[in-house]
Formats: sequence, C-alpha cells, structure tokens
Amino acid sequence: MPELHDTIVRPVVTEKSSAAYGARKEYAFRVHSEATKPQIKAAIEALFKVSVTGVRTMIMRAKRRTYGRYAGRRPSWKKAIVTLKEGDAIEVFEG
Repeated sequence: MPELHDTIVRPVVTEKSSAAYGARKEYAFRVHSEATKPQIKAAIEALFKVSVTGVRTMIMRAKRRTYGRYAGRRPSWKKAIVTLKEGDAIEVFEG
C-alpha cells in the first residue's frame, strides 16, 4: 500500500480538467498505479482537508513517440477524477 504522498503523484492541470473543475467541481490527479479508490479518497481527504463524494479512475495508455530515427514510448499511468462535497475546494487548482 503506497503512503499518502506516494498515492497522489501530482495534479493534472489541462484545459479539459480546468473546464471540469469550473463546471462540476471535479479535480484530476495522477495517482500511483496500484492505488485503489478508497486509498485515493483517504489520501485526498487527509492531504487537502476536504470531503470526497466520488472517485473515478482510469488507466491512461502509453503513447508511442519518435525523435528523428529513434522510437520509444511514454509509460502508461493512472488518473483519478475526484468529486468533492459542495462548498469544498482545493487551493492547488484555484491559482
């Protein structure tokens, strides 16, 4: 079982995730690949002092990348979309 700071790797801040935050108060995080939904919920609640109402997870597929004649691939990773209780907010996404 990963620790709290190992469970949540970093926030995912993109145009799509910012729109989801603005419309539905959903936050996107890159999480440890072996983290479960209850572990993600507990880590978010402990780290940011908020109440989580829902957690959705997905595996983001690896992408093939080329640089000239060299070919490689980026690793796959796990993303969690977290919905908070009405009135709660995470300051990482505010600024």
